[in-house]
Amino acid sequence: MNPIISTLASEQIEQALPQLVALFQDAIASGAALGFLPPLPAEEASSFWRRVQQSVRAGTLVLFVARHGGNKEIVGTVQLALALQSNGSHRAEVAKMMVHRSARRLGIGRLLLCALEAKAVELGRITLVLDTRQGDAAEHLYQSLHYQIAGVIPSYAQNGDGTLHATVVYYKLLGA
Repeated sequence: MNPIISTLASEQIEQALPQLVALFQDAIASGAALGFLPPLPAEEASSFWRRVQQSVRAGTLVLFVARHGGNKEIVGTVQLALALQSNGSHRAEVAKMMVHRSARRLGIGRLLLCALEAKAVELGRITLVLDTRQGDAAEHLYQSLHYQIAGVIPSYAQNGDGTLHATVVYYKLLGA
């Protein structure tokens, strides 16, 4: 069964909150570099998604989800965070890409990014930026979709074991 990619409106985030919390906890537990350290308490994950919900309601963020399987469980997400500066109305950030461990290597990340890019073009956001932990599998995905490396920042964030890791900053010019 093929994954279904869609966006969630603010009220749909409320309904999907338990699945979103579980997905986020799985991502952090599996070592994903998403700005949180393991173990991620449900309350903290829920608070994160409520902030996302507020941004969706305000129109400053678009949340994409991937549903898979017979029960259409949410197995992946990515966010398109719109730049708010007047000189950045052509720009957006790709943020918080996560795919559940049970659904990795099925092309879900690629489908999410392709949907995000199509929406970005629709919104006139032709410059996308993102950052990811250096050496993560996501780097291969971004490079295969023609994201370009802007640079590497050493000792950028902390891993769950307390070590520091570098982050790679990528960009993509859509329609270029």
